[in-house]
Amino acid sequence: MIKGVHALFHTTDADAARAFIRDTLHLPYHDAGDGWLIFDAPEGDIGCHPSDTAFHAISFYCDDIDGTVGELEDTGVSCAPIEEKEWGRVTEFELPGGGPVQLFQPK
Repeated sequence: MIKGVHALFHTTDADAARAFIRDTLHLPYHDAGDGWLIFDAPEGDIGCHPSDTAFHAISFYCDDIDGTVGELEDTGVSCAPIEEKEWGRVTEFELPGGGPVQLFQPK
């Protein structure tokens, strides 16, 4: 049966993205060889949302979005203004070479 989920960020600068996730987001990881870092996601969930087009998305979530945004901005990461949604509070930040990534605090 299913044991877990493997998520991928396709990025134009994999080394910078790996360093960002390791050094800024502080996710635990192991080196699969030659600097190919595989990050351990401490917790996760999967949702299926209705859409007119099929696509996949990866988001990070936290318990305190104000504190997390403050920590990210202290390291030089620029976050979009926090928006209130029906399901929680949400912002975005740039993954090096990978575009915007959503960060949210669920209700």
